[in-house]
Amino acid sequence: MRFSNSHLAEKSHHKHRSQRERWVWSGPLLCSFLGISAIVSFFFFSLRSPNPSLLLRPNLPALQSIHDPTPPKEKQRCNLFKGHWIKQAGGAGIYTNWSCPTIPESKNCFKQGRKDMDFVNWRWKPDECELPRFDSMAFLHLLRGKKLAFIGDSVARNQFESLLCFLSQVEIPQDVYKDSEDRFRTWYFPKSDLTLLMLWTKFLVAGEERVVNGTGTGVFDLQFNEIDKSWTQHLPEIDYAILSNGHWFFRVLYLHERNNIPNCIYCSDSNITSHNPDFALRMAFRAAFKYINECKNCGKLVTFVRTFSPAHFENGVWNTGGYCNRTGPSSAKVIDQESFDWKLRNIQIEETDKARLDGRGKGKRFEVIDVTMAMTMRADGHPGEFWGNKWMKGYNDCVHWCMPGPIDAWNELLMAVIRKEEAAMDS
Repeated sequence: MRFSNSHLAEKSHHKHRSQRERWVWSGPLLCSFLGISAIVSFFFFSLRSPNPSLLLRPNLPALQSIHDPTPPKEKQRCNLFKGHWIKQAGGAGIYTNWSCPTIPESKNCFKQGRKDMDFVNWRWKPDECELPRFDSMAFLHLLRGKKLAFIGDSVARNQFESLLCFLSQVEIPQDVYKDSEDRFRTWYFPKSDLTLLMLWTKFLVAGEERVVNGTGTGVFDLQFNEIDKSWTQHLPEIDYAILSNGHWFFRVLYLHERNNIPNCIYCSDSNITSHNPDFALRMAFRAAFKYINECKNCGKLVTFVRTFSPAHFENGVWNTGGYCNRTGPSSAKVIDQESFDWKLRNIQIEETDKARLDGRGKGKRFEVIDVTMAMTMRADGHPGEFWGNKWMKGYNDCVHWCMPGPIDAWNELLMAVIRKEEAAMDS
């Protein structure tokens, strides 16, 4: 996927200051003029595009003050991750496919022809408290001078892209780095001195695909005593790491740890013990957490684990005709907490809890951003057939998420958890 150049409008504080100065001497005539202008502007910007497949006009909520106090303690104790979706125009998004040119083609569902717009008009609501809206100015202020990295697969990239859209509404970022495969990305916000990184990894640990006659087989050998250096080499410079993974483990894998007899996932070797993907996922996260806790040059690194985000294929999988064409969220009552998706989520939380205990006294902090319940209900939020891949026509994308869309709630949750961590470190 390719990012277009950013040509975003930048908000100007000097403009607002000069307007206030003119107000002192302008008199009643100017007051009336500004009032009429405000009314006209309101109706102008409230209009939606007559063709939603081309663009969706912004309907931006008011930004919170960057000086907002830390939420009360009773709200901090609230479980942000247990809740339901409520109908709310615009959902969590403060950007649109009109106002954020860095949305990749494969996630720009309106541009790719999706007509129904209702899926963007839902917002995550915790059962026992309020989730603050994402405040781009406050986020840039909170993370001034910091480096934040998303570490994981293409779904991690999806969240990275959502955050980039949020922040670019108030400050123009610089496209600093893109590797030849467009998997590793770096964007920099010069005024806020904030760096966003995308560090791509299939398994967190080292994994190599078996190749036969120059062609990849789709079979991988994983080494659990060796972490993927493509992301670990950046750890010493990172302040916040958002770790996530899961979907690459649903394939044939051979699992190695030093000289032990290998285990496997989905293999048919009679002399090797076969496991389900959750076994490999647990080993991968355990190895990654061990590396982080033993990293002596990582400073006071804060690691967030974003839990498993389920796919929603119906009547088949991606290559057998599976599709996802729902247009609204489901109820929390239909969530099966015995499902395999939920099992993967539980493993991530269990391993994070263990890593948190191990990290005490080492300056390492671990927290969970638990999106599994929220996203289990959002089968309507995937690109489906509207992902614009001309080489794979007939296949549906029921793994990634439309932008704007339900995935924007992940960054509202991220900001809430970062605020909690910052308050804890200051106390």
